Amino acid sequence: MHIDGYKCPNCGGTVKFDSSAQQMKCPYCDAEFEIAALEEHQKEINASAKDEFAWNAQPESSAWDGAETDDLAAGNCPSCGAELFGNENTVAAVCPCCGNAQIVIKRLCGTLKPDYVIPFKLEKKAAVDAMKEFCKKKRLLPKFFTQENHVESMQGIYVPFWLFDADANGHVRFKAAKTSTRGSGKNTYTEVKHYSVIRDGSLAFEKIPVDGSEKMDDAYMDAIEPFHYNEMKEFNKAFLAGYVAERYDVDAEKSKARAEERIKSSLVKEFKDTVKGYTTVTVESSAINVKNGKVSYGLFPVWVLNTKYNNENYQFMMNGQTGRLVGKLPVDKGKSWGYMGGISAIFGALLSLFAFMGGAEALDLQMPLAMAIAWCLSVVGGISVVQFWTYQMNTARQKTEAGQYIKPGSLSITRKDEKFLYKSGGRSGSGIAAAGTLGAAIGVASALSKMRK
Repeated sequence: MHIDGYKCPNCGGTVKFDSSAQQMKCPYCDAEFEIAALEEHQKEINASAKDEFAWNAQPESSAWDGAETDDLAAGNCPSCGAELFGNENTVAAVCPCCGNAQIVIKRLCGTLKPDYVIPFKLEKKAAVDAMKEFCKKKRLLPKFFTQENHVESMQGIYVPFWLFDADANGHVRFKAAKTSTRGSGKNTYTEVKHYSVIRDGSLAFEKIPVDGSEKMDDAYMDAIEPFHYNEMKEFNKAFLAGYVAERYDVDAEKSKARAEERIKSSLVKEFKDTVKGYTTVTVESSAINVKNGKVSYGLFPVWVLNTKYNNENYQFMMNGQTGRLVGKLPVDKGKSWGYMGGISAIFGALLSLFAFMGGAEALDLQMPLAMAIAWCLSVVGGISVVQFWTYQMNTARQKTEAGQYIKPGSLSITRKDEKFLYKSGGRSGSGIAAAGTLGAAIGVASALSKMRK
């Protein structure tokens, strides 16, 4: 495996890319260099005459066969001679002995060469601070988690991304309804008018990112978006110095499905936003056609922390350009039950007081029924609050839309049809309203539970 690095013309140390200065910088003498100038200097050095030894001796040990080298890739650090290990997708590494940055040149050639790179903008300290801030005010976090996890062991990695451009045409049919009420109390009457709404049009997308690494969790990669493309540059291997980088092991063809899902969801949402004046709007059917699809390949900066707590692995990732950090924190079950019981008791006391102070009479409910409803709502309220806190412990969620990558001004609606279908209605009383309130509360708890999963 051929390994190369950038040598400082001043002191001979290995030069790294400095994200704060956005230049190459020697960590030993602090000399700074323009990337183009340093590359030209490196080429001149590489082109100069080198020693040649015409050894003809063959080692007696056997060579690695193809299957073995697929799983293990190794080379020697040009600076200190230490052996470097990685997998078949590693294109840049940091020597564990001397800390120098090394690049696997042959893995950056041909079809594997990225079109773009977004350089690291934030240093490791920013990632560590973001991790510590992420753990604050998490009521369900185990007491000793922040003391036991290895927050200092974050690693900067350039992750491979496929970038999808596309022009999409769509046809979407919606079910819409207008709801109106008249009367009051037991004589309230609700009328619902139902409509069929159609939208046809087009929408253009630019560089929807889909990570091309099998070992990178898709939900994490989606959750640290967006990346700002105004800072994206044409690929230059100099940006990789000082960081770990990998090439893709999931090709563009296999990544298309995720891009297509996000394109369709975004188109439907944009069309739905043009449907105005209705109480509810739901999608009945949709069909899209994508043309002028184009795929490019880039490396984007990510800080990664893998840590273990109570024999379980937890992963955190931060966007190395914007600082957005996501991850999943462990939940203390004892705290969950304690908070659930305490919150339910507080809600129960307040609602019971409300019922005794005239609330039951105002709702035309018998006291036993009012108390039963009050305590049911209290339990649901306690569960809902704890479920919401649990939901906040995991911020890594896969995206289903690509609204941030819509080409500005590209939305075009070519057909707007809105037809009345029929109307429905009925009377509703206080008792029914109370039952509806209970049902709605239970529905909220159920929704929060699904969000957690």
